[in-house]
Amino acid sequence: MVAVLDVLFSRFDELALGLGVEKIKTIGDSYMAVAGAPQPMADHAVAALDLARAILGAVAAWRAKNGLTLEVRVGLASGRVVAGVIGHRRFVFDLWGDTVNTAARMESSGIPGRIQVAASTWELLHDRFPFEPREVDVKGLGPMTTYL
Repeated sequence: MVAVLDVLFSRFDELALGLGVEKIKTIGDSYMAVAGAPQPMADHAVAALDLARAILGAVAAWRAKNGLTLEVRVGLASGRVVAGVIGHRRFVFDLWGDTVNTAARMESSGIPGRIQVAASTWELLHDRFPFEPREVDVKGLGPMTTYL
């Protein structure tokens, strides 16, 4: 499993770099990235969606090459975050806040092979991309309209 994650996350790193998206960290089998921090990005929601689509494509290519079933869920949310480095050892840039929690919930309540976005991201993108509304009871947040 570690070897598979290494191959996939290395590919995600390349995709993120090409789109100007910053990888924050991996947490087990989760990959966390941000568009618009630490450097502001005017079209951060588009960059995040582009990375999400590229990740689904990379997983599909890996699946076809290896003949194994593997799906990922992707969650996006837009908004303000607290960002920075805490401590004096092992400096790590990290993000915190409601937006981060919402994005994590979009992933965990999502559908394998799909990108689920919060209303905050839908508001920034709905005039440029097609979305399908979905009613979800999101853990810790309650009933929400999300978008695939």
